Amino acid sequence: MKHYSELRLRELYRSRSGLLLGVCKGLADFLDVPVFWMRVFVLVLTPFTGVWPMVAAYLIAGFIIKPEPALTPDNDEERAFYDDYVASRQNALTRVKRRFDRLDRRIRRLEDHVTSREFDFDRRLRNP
Repeated sequence: MKHYSELRLRELYRSRSGLLLGVCKGLADFLDVPVFWMRVFVLVLTPFTGVWPMVAAYLIAGFIIKPEPALTPDNDEERAFYDDYVASRQNALTRVKRRFDRLDRRIRRLEDHVTSREFDFDRRLRNP
């Protein structure tokens, strides 16, 4: 039995190692059932719903469900970045650029402080 926190964090993704678009394997992983039975369920359900509606639903699911990350996100920040990237690469790029700009400003302030006359004077006073 899986712990509640593991169940809560699990998300629905298409599998990268599935046979056709990875929908069945992704659903099986999400529902914690064997992939074989998920594929059997889809194949048995197909004649009852009509072949074309099931094929259309499968293809739509294949394009709507996000592909699983190549590397599993370690924390919520990485998961949010991956979700942003999948939703809109432009938003993800904007987010990375903002973070880079904040780091650049911090480094510039640090350089300004270290190269200032006051820093040099304080350093000389502390180390005779």
